Amino acid sequence: MAELSFPKRPYPTRGGVHAPHNKNTAHKESLHMPVPAMVALPMNQHIGAPCVPLVKVGDTVDVGQCIARSDAFVSAPIHASVSGTVKKIDKITMPDGNRLDAIFIESDGEQRVSPDIKPPEVNSVSDLITAVRESGLVGLGGAGFPTAVKLNIPADKHVDTMIINVAECEPYITSDHREALENSWDIISGIMTVKEFLGIHRVIIGIENNKPDAIKALREIADSKMDIGDEIRVLPLKATYPQGAEKILIKACTGREVPMGGLPSDAGCLVMNVGSIAFISRYLKTGMPLVSRRLTIDGSAIKNPSNVIVPIGTPIKDVIDFVGGYKEEPRKLLMGGPMMGVSLPTDDLYVLKQNNAILAFSEKEARLSEPSACIRCGKCVSACPMRLLPLELCNASERKDDEALKRLNAMNCMECGCCSFTCPAKRHLVQTIRMGKAFLNQKKREQIAASKGGKN
Repeated sequence: MAELSFPKRPYPTRGGVHAPHNKNTAHKESLHMPVPAMVALPMNQHIGAPCVPLVKVGDTVDVGQCIARSDAFVSAPIHASVSGTVKKIDKITMPDGNRLDAIFIESDGEQRVSPDIKPPEVNSVSDLITAVRESGLVGLGGAGFPTAVKLNIPADKHVDTMIINVAECEPYITSDHREALENSWDIISGIMTVKEFLGIHRVIIGIENNKPDAIKALREIADSKMDIGDEIRVLPLKATYPQGAEKILIKACTGREVPMGGLPSDAGCLVMNVGSIAFISRYLKTGMPLVSRRLTIDGSAIKNPSNVIVPIGTPIKDVIDFVGGYKEEPRKLLMGGPMMGVSLPTDDLYVLKQNNAILAFSEKEARLSEPSACIRCGKCVSACPMRLLPLELCNASERKDDEALKRLNAMNCMECGCCSFTCPAKRHLVQTIRMGKAFLNQKKREQIAASKGGKN
């Protein structure tokens, strides 16, 4: 097999936009939030099947205790983030509007660690995958895909490159930036473990070039004695959005393209968020599952923008109060970044595993411009990193034309929002395309249900 080389510079990628960085918290060391009085842990904090509670009301639980799980392949168990008493199991409204069961735990303030916590014994790939599944880890960059499933590479796929995603291209968010600065040795340890068990001999740490301090820290670990075979390199990337999207990152780091409808493994790549790889290292050393995470709290309505490490399930309002509260009433709350984040109706919701930021904006920043007629400038087409036709997709979505949506490859839209961002007419392109994708998914479900009914 030919020896893999490392790129001297990023490969060119298509489209994207130059969104304002607004990395206000990049140089603020992460704060540790005190234990909240109550946490709520929804049964689905990941892509895949929801979990089933293993505890009942009145049970006493400890930190790290597994309180919910599913036997489904695509799922991730949920662990208590505080010690205390299960007060209720009740429905809560998730950021996407769905209602799910959640386990509410009243904290006793003691943070007793579960006696079951111990480092896992890992001697093989299957051991590693089992350990990562038991840790409850999901992609910490925002997607929430169970990491154990990602590591379970199909036998017919040849993965020769691991890409560590430190691009963090969304405006405002700096949680990955702080991970690189505060836990660099966990990052190198996690990389070494995964690459050795999976037999990967090229690791590219992709990071936007607007983070010189993080680039320096990562280059120090990449050049350390741990990388005996010189198989880990840092690749500074152009600071353009959406540089951190998996398909764009793979293209920039390797020159390869993920086929339409394919996965990174189809391009010989495994993409890991920097926080996820660092967590794997800590879990293998301590056995403590995913019970906390780092959030960026920022936006024009926030009094003291900060990075905060909080127990999963903490009320969002408590986190905002911890950093000083609002300096004015927010007009818009987001879970995630301004480009792909989810709008929240209230701060009476809870921190999820995959949540990397809470942003609050005042009336001035949150006000939406009234859309006008399309002027056929083609900017949305130039900005689309997936070579799609956003206006045509938007029109097909409004007509509910499923055949046109399929022909225009609607499902290949990553919903990055570049089209809406660059549109001079301020048309709500990505929002409308998203509805078109939901329409296609609904049609698919109806067809499956009809075919099952026909068999009966």
